[in-house]
Amino acid sequence: MFINFFHNLRKSGIPVSLREYLTFLEALSKNIGTYEIENFYILARTIMVKDERHLDRFDIAFSHSFNGLDELSLEEVISKTELPDNWLKKLAEKHLSAEEMAEIKSLGGFEKLMDTLKKRLEEQKARHQGGNKWIGTAGTSPFGAYGYNPEGIRIGQNETRHKRAVKVWDKRNFKNLDDTIEIGTRNIKVALKRLRKWARDGADEELDIDKTIQSTAENGYLDVKTRPERRNAVKVLLFLDVGGSMDPYIKLVEELFSAARSEFKHLEYFYFHNCIYEGVWKDNQRRWTEQIPTDEIIRTYGNDYKCICVGDASMSPYEIAFPGGANEHYNAESGQVWLDRIRSQWPNSIWINPVKQNLWGYTQSIEMVKDIFEDKMVPMTLEGLEKGMKELAR
Repeated sequence: MFINFFHNLRKSGIPVSLREYLTFLEALSKNIGTYEIENFYILARTIMVKDERHLDRFDIAFSHSFNGLDELSLEEVISKTELPDNWLKKLAEKHLSAEEMAEIKSLGGFEKLMDTLKKRLEEQKARHQGGNKWIGTAGTSPFGAYGYNPEGIRIGQNETRHKRAVKVWDKRNFKNLDDTIEIGTRNIKVALKRLRKWARDGADEELDIDKTIQSTAENGYLDVKTRPERRNAVKVLLFLDVGGSMDPYIKLVEELFSAARSEFKHLEYFYFHNCIYEGVWKDNQRRWTEQIPTDEIIRTYGNDYKCICVGDASMSPYEIAFPGGANEHYNAESGQVWLDRIRSQWPNSIWINPVKQNLWGYTQSIEMVKDIFEDKMVPMTLEGLEKGMKELAR
């Protein structure tokens, strides 16, 4: 069974090796996580998965490998499975009270209890619905399907009716972390975390466990030591294209903006339209009255900042190549001149494009911006964002 599980993980694209598999078997041999399915699942996931993106694939492989365990009838389980005494005792100690354990002992122990359960199965000859004794449906018995028992074991049921079962198979809590599906704020944060440079600043806020242990051992009494909390020290400039052809990507860019503000303590953001020229702005309602000169931004923020431009780069080539080419105002200098200045001031810069990458070659302006950024243009996908963060981290 576990060999098949290992192969299913490999087939699903999870880079699990024999080392992880052997560690998993060693943990099972030491009775870690073997007496409860939830613990078994968590143990396997902790050992086998090393990247958040693969959590959803693990859930699928886990379900595929162990599918059917909850669909066996109790009679099949009893007749085909030899349950070790220590397994039953461990489960009993975990879930039963002292009074219930004493009652089991008064009935003759586990052997007598299992004999009684087998006799009940032999007595039940037909389908049963309702009630609290027989194995069936819609009752309060802890065994069966579509019942009302708040801690029931679901048998032969493909979906939950009352959402009260303790364990629901195939519940994939991490499906939005897979890099093959639609992007969202949560998984954008996962991608942006690749760009991290931790530093300690501010007042002492965090417990220093190592120094506390050392100082306590040296002094003979509890001596608590603290240290400044670690924060992401990366400085980021974010330029966001708004309006026109960017309107279809509003929600996507909002998610990126939200994730960036959450991840980066030192973040400055500005808006532009189509291409960056001599002025940008912070408030789209006052874009014409409160513009900030681009050269002032270049003078203000040092080259230790990481620069991220977000836009579809879809415009007339004249808007990039020639003075006066902008479609909303007269630009004394071409867009390329300003993009070159930005690249010169902040060498660690990338352009994130929400347009699908396989369509870039059909728009001349995209290729022009891509050339200006020396091919440091990435698509707005999880894979693209991770590639961009690695580029900025160099």
